[in-house]
Amino acid sequence: MPEERKMKRILVTGGAGFIGSHICHRLLDEGCEVIAYDNLLTGSMENIAPFLGHPRFEFQHYDVTNFLYVDGDLDAILHFASPASPADFERLPIQILKVGSLGTHKTLGLAKAKNARLLLASTSVCYGDPDVNPQPETYWGNVNPIGIRGVYDEAKRFAEAMTMAYHRHHGVDVRIVRIFNTFGPRMQVDDGRAIPNFFRQAIRGENLTLFGDGSQTRSFMYVDDLIEGVWRLLRSSYVGPVNIGNPNEMTLRAMAEKVIEITGSASSIETMPLPPDDPKVRRPDISLAQKVLDGWEPRVSIEDGLRRTREYFIEILTERPASNREEPSP
Repeated sequence: MPEERKMKRILVTGGAGFIGSHICHRLLDEGCEVIAYDNLLTGSMENIAPFLGHPRFEFQHYDVTNFLYVDGDLDAILHFASPASPADFERLPIQILKVGSLGTHKTLGLAKAKNARLLLASTSVCYGDPDVNPQPETYWGNVNPIGIRGVYDEAKRFAEAMTMAYHRHHGVDVRIVRIFNTFGPRMQVDDGRAIPNFFRQAIRGENLTLFGDGSQTRSFMYVDDLIEGVWRLLRSSYVGPVNIGNPNEMTLRAMAEKVIEITGSASSIETMPLPPDDPKVRRPDISLAQKVLDGWEPRVSIEDGLRRTREYFIEILTERPASNREEPSP
């Protein structure tokens, strides 16, 4: 059952990112005062443009791996800052490790100082290339710590370990959400993940590229369902990782075919070599979420979510074809 705790003033790190901006939107709708921090390495001001000027929204262009201070009271911190695209694992490896370690340390320190609840955005990559399917929160994972994906996998695993250490040693009130594959408006065109790639290629009439034969599975969830789960978890009394994802698996080839169908594209599918350590399966066990988050489960169908996402990509590819990414710094 939800724990009664007022959530009036909330800091969101990574607030200009894909998921972070949707979190900010939901918090504003719930009547919260929202402070968003983002260094705009992979986030975009366009994602938060609708909130600028809102009386309960404040944005700071800031890197949370540095000293972190917020004036006044804070009720909660949602730590969503991190590059998350496979394309970033080689492009931004140091930044990913720093925000998972130093950034998590700084946000936990601020939570301790402010007596605020901290919700960590973790991810299904903690399970690595799993030999258990579906993956429950009790599964410890199968991760290559020194592979290309290791910078993201281990950054999130370390962030979870530090979060629980602060909870046990300092009594910080924490929540951890393990996010499975999520899609929707505000994803970057050059994100590097399957759905943005497929939409970009299909809309431009290019062939859709599959890595491997496309038989590897993912569990895709529309962003609105994720945000509902995060909001419920933030107000819940459960401490520990909780899977938020769609338990309905599908192959990447099936998703590519679905995007071609929904866009009406004449594109074909071509294959490329599979990247190292690419997970063969990905499917959450959501029984814990259903139990502790008042029956939460995904509500938006894949087809409906893809149609909503299609309109976004058509607009962004027509009006804003260029990347908005800044060059990385070490």
